[in-house]
Amino acid sequence: MSRLRTTAAAAALLLALPLSVAAAAPALAAPPVNSGTAAADTAAGPADRAAARIELPRPTGPYAVGQEVLHLVDRNRPDPWVPASGPRQLMVSMYYPAQAGTGTPAPYMTPAAARALLDGKVAGNTIPTEAVSGTRTWSESGARPQGGHYPLVVLSPGFTMPRATLSGLAEDLTSHGYVVAVIDHTYENTGTTFPDGRTLPCAACGTVVGDEAAARLEAGRAKDVSFVIDRLTDRPHPAWRYARLIDRDRIGMAGHSAGGASTVPALLTDDRIRAGVNMDGTMHYLVPESGLGGKPFMMIGHPLSDGTEDPSWVTSWGRLDGWKRLLTVDGSDHGSFTDLPVFIEGLGLPKGPYTTLGSGRALALTRQYVGAFFDLQLKGVPQPLLDGPSAANPEVRFTP
Repeated sequence: MSRLRTTAAAAALLLALPLSVAAAAPALAAPPVNSGTAAADTAAGPADRAAARIELPRPTGPYAVGQEVLHLVDRNRPDPWVPASGPRQLMVSMYYPAQAGTGTPAPYMTPAAARALLDGKVAGNTIPTEAVSGTRTWSESGARPQGGHYPLVVLSPGFTMPRATLSGLAEDLTSHGYVVAVIDHTYENTGTTFPDGRTLPCAACGTVVGDEAAARLEAGRAKDVSFVIDRLTDRPHPAWRYARLIDRDRIGMAGHSAGGASTVPALLTDDRIRAGVNMDGTMHYLVPESGLGGKPFMMIGHPLSDGTEDPSWVTSWGRLDGWKRLLTVDGSDHGSFTDLPVFIEGLGLPKGPYTTLGSGRALALTRQYVGAFFDLQLKGVPQPLLDGPSAANPEVRFTP
């Protein structure tokens, strides 16, 4: 069974999307929301949503969070979706440990990207753009960095979803002493805004059909990730002015949905990436029978309604040849590993029928387990949380 699930929450706002790209076009191009149905299911109307002030949960670590946005151009590779557009171009949000109070509040996303996201996910959308673009973050633009060298974690969002939807995780990792790069995979999400003001649409939506095409998408994302690492670690001319903060020997990757599935080809093709996390992503590019060269790998996902497990997870789990964990979070759904529940709750929209976790709890668990994984694998700090079930987190089940 595919991990793709259509829920009422999906029909309400942003969760009508594939866990990864699925094997058939209807699953790839998730149906638009009927806003009349959504309105009937919730007490929050347009006026309430206009007044809503969405706020990401506060990061839990000791560091303040700085943020900068990079525009990177891969002149050695044409864009795989729109070759006529020229070389592959990416927008990347860089998060880094910063000195508190030395910058200005960073925006969640551009108004144009927020409008594209809402219009692309909600039929007859009446949700005000500023309800999303004006989300309160905990990062600061232009903040002065803290000294030191920090592990780098690259984050890849779900197919059709912009990079901003992983902001809550990125901010928390950074607050615990990581540099985090969150990639917008151009033409693979509802809208990516570039410095010249253009917001490019999702050219890939509806075109990736079948397992082979999905595997190619995941392999293409791995190329994006390696290119970003190239530019961040290049010497003597890195693409980012604070590249000195990055410890080039401690690099990991995590992603949600298609971004999580893309950790497999990234780990296989880039020796610099030492460890990976797949958050609820069906893997079309399977772990090979030979494993991942001993690299640590964690899968964390929501329970399927019929009690089975995604076949790609079962196959890949048996082939992993290094440290590994497979965690199931009861009460979660596909979007629980992103910022999306914050919007579902903040805008008064209904949860899915199987979703019992509150938005704060969902993001807290994601932050805890992903953070513990990288603390163990990139910092070498023992993490009892990953040794087995915890009384403090009864929602999280471990696969033996």
